[in-house]
This record gives sequence, C-alpha cells and structure tokens, in this order.
Amino acid sequence: MAAENFIEEKLAGTEYGFSLENLMAETGLSNVAARNQLLRLRPLVRRISPKLGFYLIVQPEYRSAGSPPVEWWLDDFFRWLGNPYYIALQSAAEWHGSSPQAIQVTQVMTDVPRKEICVGGRRIRFFMKKSVKDTLAAGIAGARCPVKVSVPEATAFDLVRYAPKIGGLERAMETMLPMLSRLRRDVLKAMLVAENEVSTSQRLGWVFEKLGFEKLAAIVFDWLPGSLPVVPLVLGSGREGDGAVIRKWGVRENL
Repeated sequence: MAAENFIEEKLAGTEYGFSLENLMAETGLSNVAARNQLLRLRPLVRRISPKLGFYLIVQPEYRSAGSPPVEWWLDDFFRWLGNPYYIALQSAAEWHGSSPQAIQVTQVMTDVPRKEICVGGRRIRFFMKKSVKDTLAAGIAGARCPVKVSVPEATAFDLVRYAPKIGGLERAMETMLPMLSRLRRDVLKAMLVAENEVSTSQRLGWVFEKLGFEKLAAIVFDWLPGSLPVVPLVLGSGREGDGAVIRKWGVRENL
C-alpha cells in the first residue's frame, strides 16, 4: 500500500494535507491507482473538495469533526494552490486574544476570488485583497504547523476595511477593542506604509480615537496627507451623504 506508507510519512513529519500530484510523484503510482488506494483509505483520507485534488489526513480523534484543524493544513493547501494567504479579520483577532463573539468560520485573505468551502464541520471563507503580499503577517509561536496570521496592527486595519462584509463597523470595533493594547507603534507605522490606503486609514484613525486610544490615533494622523478627501465612515449603508463631517479625519459619520 504505497499510499498508506506515504500518509504515515506525512504524519511523522506533522503534515496533514497533500495533493494527488504529490502522492503520484513520491510513490510512482498512476492517477487511477493513486485514487483507488485513497478510496480504500477512507475515512483516514478526505478530499477537500470534489473539484480540488487536495486531500486531508483525518486521524481518529478528528473523525467526528470531519477534518483536522484548519490551521494544520492551510499553509500546505495554499502552497499547492500557488497563492499567498493569511488568516485574517475575526479569525486573526482570536489568535491575538480577542473573541467577543465566537464565529463558526475561518476567515482567510488571498489575492484571487475563491468560493467558501466546507470540510466536515469546518467552514473556510475567503476574502480577496490584491495587495495581500504587502500585508504584515507572521507565523504563530508554538503552533503545531506553519500558518500565517495577520499581525494585530494589520488585523485592525482589515477589520475596518472589510467591516461591511463581517457584520458592520460596530462589530469590527467590538472585535478589535480587546487586542488594541497589543498594537506596537513602530509596527503600526510600518503597516500604514505597507497598506498605503488613505481612506481606510482615515476610518481607522477615527476608530482608534472613538475607542479611546489617542496615541494610536495620533500615529495614524501623522501618517495621513495634509489634505484629506471626505469619505463615508460606513460603506454600503445607502446613507453615504448623511452625517456630520469630522474634519480632522475627513470622515462623514453616516452611522
């Protein structure tokens, strides 16, 4: 059983995902033989999607969940896809100690549109960001497998940028509040330069000030250009022209 031996080697190296091409290359199995052997190994092996030739190794303790934890195989999956990624938004905030409302989905940022997938009982929702490679993301110390997560500073930025897609600005502010004390001034400055997005930075500065983090707000204010366009605080509300303008930030409070 070449496939079974291959899987045992993967587990010994704490790898929980692999592609059909990888299996064929390392074992010499044909496409048909590789698929047949994998079928006989169910439920130890689970295909991530009928349209994708990527498989997960599901150990007995994770059979009821239907798959191992997402962070164990996400890095392997995206290396196989050939796209950059990082765990983002509310999912990243949980890694940084903030989970005011537990979510039942892992939110992942990448650079191309990708449909949500459900593996067993685990949902993965993808968000697109063309500049995903520029976002400050790092591995997590002590994690079982390599995985990229946006740093707290970039997580706060993304929460504001994607607020309309994750329950609104108030939900984004509620999520980021417990982790704001972790933000580092030098990393915040570097993040603003890397993202280089004035309108979101205007909103982020307003949020920091509203939540009582004046020192963080001052860093954002110092980075912003002297002349600011007026932008609505909340996008997609249908009230973009309503509300008072806060001249300091160039933000229209259309809550």
